Parts: sequence; structure tokens; C-alpha cells
Amino acid sequence: MPEQNNTFLEEVSRRRTFAIISHPDAGKTTLTEKLLLYGGAIRLAGTVKARKAQKYATSDWMEIEKQRGISVTSSVLQFEYNGYCINILDTPGHQDFSEDTYRTLVAADSAVMVIDAAKGVEAQTKKLFKVCKMRGIPIFTFVNKLDRAGKDPFELMEEIEKVLGIQSYPINWPIGTDGNFKGVYNRKLAQIEVFGGGDHGRATVESTVGSTEDEIFKELLGDHLYGKLCDDIELLDMAGDEFDIKRVHNGELTPMFFGSAITNFGVEPFLNEFLEMTTLPMPRTTDAGDVYPDNENFSAFIFKIQANMNPAHRDRIAFMRICSGKFQKGMEVNHVQAGKMVKLAQPQQFLAQDRVIVDEAYPGDIIGIFDPGIFNLGDTLCQKPPYFKYQGIPVFPPEHFARVYSADTMKRKQFIKGVSQLSEEGTIQVFKQTDIGREELIIGVVGMLQLEVLEYRLKNEYGVDIRIQNLPYKFIRWADYKDSDISKLYISSDSMIARDKNEDLVVLFVYEWGIQRFVEGNKGINLLEMSQSINEF
Repeated sequence: MPEQNNTFLEEVSRRRTFAIISHPDAGKTTLTEKLLLYGGAIRLAGTVKARKAQKYATSDWMEIEKQRGISVTSSVLQFEYNGYCINILDTPGHQDFSEDTYRTLVAADSAVMVIDAAKGVEAQTKKLFKVCKMRGIPIFTFVNKLDRAGKDPFELMEEIEKVLGIQSYPINWPIGTDGNFKGVYNRKLAQIEVFGGGDHGRATVESTVGSTEDEIFKELLGDHLYGKLCDDIELLDMAGDEFDIKRVHNGELTPMFFGSAITNFGVEPFLNEFLEMTTLPMPRTTDAGDVYPDNENFSAFIFKIQANMNPAHRDRIAFMRICSGKFQKGMEVNHVQAGKMVKLAQPQQFLAQDRVIVDEAYPGDIIGIFDPGIFNLGDTLCQKPPYFKYQGIPVFPPEHFARVYSADTMKRKQFIKGVSQLSEEGTIQVFKQTDIGREELIIGVVGMLQLEVLEYRLKNEYGVDIRIQNLPYKFIRWADYKDSDISKLYISSDSMIARDKNEDLVVLFVYEWGIQRFVEGNKGINLLEMSQSINEF
């Protein structure tokens, strides 16, 4: 038994689970692809933008992602590298899909924030950083696109500290900017690493490594770049900032790395340093206190549901983050929210759309299990008593609304099935307008591009063409109203009454001042920004 326990602890200590976040087009998915390349998970790197080529980014598995050159859903990727077992959560950068990113961050132990060297800290970066900060998870910064003209590295450091309110510490420093990126200076090892090769980013690069005193680097870099590097090193050392790994783990200090994901320059040094610095699987909060990964009682939570990952089989996969204990294929666990035992069938690990059946997995791992329609976002699974519930997955109020119809009334059944399944994924929120003598579906989304994805997926996965009628409503509130007779309510002409999937009453408003007018016209009724059916636990 002790030997078995040692093996379990060794496997846990090998796990690293992190999310990659960024503003759109900062190179997040390209960086993910290159990490897979260095991990030996792929032999030839693709590119997100290569729409006409046969090769696409491995983490963009959905057809619409390949066509648009953007990520619209989080991908789960696992590979081995230098003794580590790495779980990467590649998230959408576009703000319209930020809800998927927020949910995914719940399953991560740390985050890699990708910043465009030319654009610096952008709007969506601020939002995602704020979520990471709220969760207190370590944030590592990769400044990308050093192969192009960009801001001065010192300016980027200052921008991170002023705009995001977190101190930064460069672990390495770029040699040559403005499209003349040659390599990095490793501050910890006090050595220069000059890059070469890489087949334009399709293969791993070679490095020439040595001390700043080595004459070869003066020849390789030239007098100007070599002189600037020496000046920059002196400035950094004079700043006197100390590196403190505890502050990193507390989310108070972000280590900075510089590189170019498209050429692979700086990717391997980043990966090596990051894996040493980032945390092992972290404890998770439950309604019975924190649960640690070395607890031998298996437990996990569902953070993502994806229908039709394999169009040929019309399958539905629930992704779960293992938090404690050892997972074994076919094991029976308690589905806490449903209050019954379930068998975890067809457990799979992923490299985007490629998958393998797994026999066992450990805390920190992300695995997919077959979902016959019994799981919801935030559900907890426990092997044995005492049972508990993990902290809930955040749900955000939609900001855009539309009536959605099936163009062909004969396909109503497929339409309802598709809308229902995509709602369970968290892709959309569904409301029913019932105060007009007939029932109509109202779709709520955080971003308008989600409606485009809804239309695409209903057509391609369920064979249903739809008609979308955009509605003017911008605000939603849940009404604390128990009476079934809604005709008693005062409703202005610029408001709408509907019910959510839990049959809770919601009110949609065009203008924010309409919220106050509703409260004044309906004394004793409270309006909530979130459904009471959504609990913290």
C-alpha cells in the first residue's frame, strides 16, 4: 500500500494544468500549437490563419474555427514533456466567447497571459486578468510577436504594472526588437541564448548558448545589439527588484518571458522555466472545506460540456477536472447533485479532436466522459462519503437577445434538441416568452458572435436552418415573484416577461432606467442580477 501511495503522489506532482488567455490575435492558439510541437505531441506545426492550407492549428478542432481563423470554444490538450504531464486549456480570445473562458479558468491552476508586443495590454486582456486575479491564480506573461515591430520592453513592463496593477519580473530579456529578434538573455543563468533554424516556425529551433563574455556573441549580434543588451541588463539589475516565487503563486507578481510563437524563438526557454515555477494541482473549495489533491477519495467537477465533437457519432462529452484521488476506467461514483451513483463510461483524453481511451488519471488531469444527458455545468462527482459539492461555475447574465425560429416547421423536433443541447453546454441561455398566448423561444448571449455560432452549429450538426430576429433588450433581471398570475404585474412597453429553464421569472429591459420603473410599479418585488436557482455551491 505505501508503494502504491508513493506512485499516486509522484503522478500528482508531475501534473501541470494551466489555461492560456489573451486578447484576440495576440497569438495564443499559435503558442499552444508550438508547446505541443516541443512536447513531441505533433511533428509539424500549423497556423491559425492558414485557412487555405490543409494544416490548421491543432487546438482549433471545430470547422467554424478553421474557417474564421478564431477560437470559439476552449480546447483541452494533454501531452508529456521532460517528465511533466501537461494539461493545457486553450481558451477563446474573442470577448463574445469570454463566458467559456471564465468557466475554463475554474479548472486551471495557473494562467499564461499572451500579450502582443506591438499592442500591449488590450481590453479583453484586462477582463481576463481581472478574473484570474479574483480567483488568486498565478499569472505568467508571454510577450509575443517579437519578430515584428513592437513597443520597448521597458514600456511593456510599465504598462503591465500600471494597467493591470501587478508587478512584473522579466525572467528573460529580448535581444533585438522591431523585427530583428535574435534571442534572449536568461537572467537566472546569466547567459545569452541566440536562436536559429526552426523552418519558419514549423520545427523546433536550435540555440547557441553561453556567457555575455563569450566573443562569439559579439560577432553573432553585432556591436549595436550587443551593446544595447549590456545596457539593458545593467538597467534591470539596477532596478533591484527581487524575484519571489511565493508572490508569483499568490498572484501578486507575474514572471515575464519574451518570444515569437510564429518562429518558435523563445518558446522552449519559456516552457522550461514556466514548468519549474508553476504550481502542482491546487486544493479546491467545497461546501465542506478545501479538498486537497492527495486525498485518496476520488472527486471531480464538470466544467465544460460539448456536444457533437465527433459528428459521425453525435456524441456528447462532459469534461471534468479531477481534484482528488485516482480515476479508474469504469468506476462508479456519486453524482452529488442528482443524488445517485453513475458509471463513468468511455473516459477519454484529448489532443483537440483526437482522443484516446484512458484507464487511469490523476488530480490535475482533464478527462472527458460520455454524457447521456445527465450532467450539468458545475456538477460534482465523489467516489465515497462524506459527499460534498465543489464551488459553483459562474454564469453571466446575457447582454443580447433574439427570437429564434426553425425555418422549417417540420424540423421543430431537431430544432428544440439542438437549442437544448447547446444551452446545456453554456453556449446560449434559453428563455420562453409566455405572456403572448403562445410560447416563443428567446435566446440570450453574452456576445453577438455566439448567435452566428448557434446558427452555424444548428445547421451543420442538427440539419436545421433558423431565422433570427434580434431584440432591443440589453438588461435582464430575475424577479422574486411567486404568484403564477403575471397579469397582475405592471410591465412597460419597453420591457418583456419571460421564464428561464428553471421556470424562474425574468424581465428584459431596453433601458437601464426601466429597471427602476418596474420596481416602483411593482411594490414588494425584488429584482436580482442572477437567478436564485444558481447557488455558490
